[in-house]
Amino acid sequence: MGFLSPVCVIFFFLGVKVYCQYESYQWDEDYDQEPDEVYQPEFQFRQNVDYRVPFHRHTLGCASECFCPPNFPSSMYCDNRKLKSIPNIPAHIQQVYLQFNEIEAVTADSLINATQLKEINLSHNKIKSQKIDHGVFAKLSNLLQLHLQHNNLDEFPFPLPRSLERLLLGYNEISRLQTNAMDGLVNLTMLDLCHNHVDDSMLQERILAKMEKLMQLNLCNNRLESMPLGLPSSLMYLSLENNSISSIPENYFKGLPKLHALRMSHNKLQDISYNIFNLSSLIELNVGHNKLKQAFYIPRNLEHLYLENNEIENINLTVMCPSVDPLHYHHLTYIRVDQNKLKEPINSYIFLCFPHIHSIYYGEQRSTNGPTIQLKTQVFRRFQDDADSEDDDDSHEGPEQEGTEENTDPHYYGSQEWQEMI
Repeated sequence: MGFLSPVCVIFFFLGVKVYCQYESYQWDEDYDQEPDEVYQPEFQFRQNVDYRVPFHRHTLGCASECFCPPNFPSSMYCDNRKLKSIPNIPAHIQQVYLQFNEIEAVTADSLINATQLKEINLSHNKIKSQKIDHGVFAKLSNLLQLHLQHNNLDEFPFPLPRSLERLLLGYNEISRLQTNAMDGLVNLTMLDLCHNHVDDSMLQERILAKMEKLMQLNLCNNRLESMPLGLPSSLMYLSLENNSISSIPENYFKGLPKLHALRMSHNKLQDISYNIFNLSSLIELNVGHNKLKQAFYIPRNLEHLYLENNEIENINLTVMCPSVDPLHYHHLTYIRVDQNKLKEPINSYIFLCFPHIHSIYYGEQRSTNGPTIQLKTQVFRRFQDDADSEDDDDSHEGPEQEGTEENTDPHYYGSQEWQEMI
């Protein structure tokens, strides 16, 4: 009996210790009881949190300056660490994130082992074109995405791997482009060159046509004075805002049958052909902040039209919509025409030609004298909305129901008026 007493005491203290461990563990510190309203990545690295499980910050095969998540073993996070150079990238890494550092050069030695790399993000650094070793990216035969935006590049990087699909070069000082720089980019689908020093001379020789799979081309905020030539027929999105383009050649878009969105705001467009935008696939068209004086033909599938800040005094609906086909209605839903020189709202015939319109934004109009004027219009609920809400009349009584037929608003014009006239 004397022997069993010490043994019982030992087991008693061990049981208390185990119980206290479970009681003191705060699960809600590691797992949120309610999801955050703002979306966050699946993996979140939280410092100074005791997970009560073995956790090695520098996992096997990860650079000591970086972090490799255990549940994403092929990714290496080295962003925002004040790095001066690219750390050693292990052979099994497929994605490396080096943005927001102070990296100035990309050397062959830094990527010598990165044979499986598919994405590298070097944005927001201090990289210069002269500090990129020749062919350093071309050796990455599996690379799909290359981020070099917000650096100090003055030349288009060359050569690049044929596997590349997305190339982001925005917010640099690129003003030089070798004529054969696009030759190997046969799989590129997205090219971003916004906020650079690109001019017309860089896009000669139809070098853009070599990218036969290109779907998105961003050339906003550059020094272009004419439309880029030789665009591939695969293009679906074209961004040319904030340039100095004054005209569009006749039949320019004939070779772009898949173009969905065209943005040309903040240019110098003045005289354009009335049917220049007659594209069957065009959905969004932005030609605001130009010098246009008249409207043009609206293609049937166009949904969003932006004409703000031009010199339009009158909108000719016959030009915009020459005929009405009940079997093939136009899809236009929204027009913005503020900061023009309109003296009265657009004729209500527009709702017959474009039955899907839900609003026209008039805003303020400029007068020839100088001061702005405001068109007083009304906004009506859509005919379709009223039909859909008939079953809910009993549940929408009182102040909410009042004012649904006539709500004065200086900016919008509704689409129910033409329905009542029929």
